[in-house]
Amino acid sequence: MPRVTVQVRDAAGNTATAAADYSLSQPVLGGYYLSGGADPTADMTGGNFRSLTQYRSFADGYIFPGYNRPWLVNLGKAGVQMNMVLELKSYGAPNYGPQSFTVDGVSYTVPAPSMTIQQRPGTTWPRAYGYGQVIKGQCDGLFARALSQYRALGFGVNIQLASELDTDHEFGTTEDGKAYTWAESDARAVQAMNYILTWFKARTLPTGTTFSVGLGGFDRECFQRTHPESLMSRLDYLQWNVYGTNASHTALARFRRTKDWAVADLGPVALSRPVIIAEWGVRVAEIPNQAAWIATVPPAIAQLNAEHGPRIVRTNYFNSGWGTLVPKAAGLTALREAYAKRPYV
Repeated sequence: MPRVTVQVRDAAGNTATAAADYSLSQPVLGGYYLSGGADPTADMTGGNFRSLTQYRSFADGYIFPGYNRPWLVNLGKAGVQMNMVLELKSYGAPNYGPQSFTVDGVSYTVPAPSMTIQQRPGTTWPRAYGYGQVIKGQCDGLFARALSQYRALGFGVNIQLASELDTDHEFGTTEDGKAYTWAESDARAVQAMNYILTWFKARTLPTGTTFSVGLGGFDRECFQRTHPESLMSRLDYLQWNVYGTNASHTALARFRRTKDWAVADLGPVALSRPVIIAEWGVRVAEIPNQAAWIATVPPAIAQLNAEHGPRIVRTNYFNSGWGTLVPKAAGLTALREAYAKRPYV
């Protein structure tokens, strides 16, 4: 650790010496996401926004930068750090079929997604490429297509595999007609994530490429199951999402919850990884004064980063769903003011 030493001398020639260790840390990157993956450029203008979350399905034909999204290239080349969530979940129709395509002269045929996730009772269960399909190599064409487009993007990004595995598995999963419990789904996901990481890391990646795996971070046992040291040794970041959805929720408590689990439960490799908060927000229905809540986030992040455990390095506000800013203008003003304060500067 660096050390600074100061010596003073008075008029009589008496001296005193003092020394102190110090460490230097980069500012936390304040970030954003706009509903529907829309162009956030106007919202980010005039603020210290330096990070961005985006979502794409491996099923999509346009992964990097996405269909009709040239603004992603502009922001990336301007230095905004991209957290690109790539999901096995299909955003298409529930019966999304097989695909055949050619990538860099190689022909691929990928079967239809065979798994259902987010199996909340009374809802339509989304389809996703199954963990078994991944491990069998049936999704390699999807990865090849994504990689080919990524190499042409012009800059490196963090690739977050899955949005929230805990949300996907909370009510179990089903693949090829076989049902798996939450815990079984977590174990299968870890196998599939390892396969995907092996596939990508065996190939030439753009400079600056990093990886993480997505969690909502609302269940302690799931957080443990999905963060074995064997997987964390291949990842560059921890990740979880943070929302204020109850009038009693404070920013400090909400950002602290999953960090406390990490410190208590995870191994040394996991704890050596910095943290990306890919989504954070405050729900106006329970906390009408969103701006006041947002104002408490900078001191909360500063306090957490001063404590033992992994350091939070990016926080991307989710202006959609639970985090929708109402009114938007007041929320954006609050975000700009928050990101202009320590630890964001």
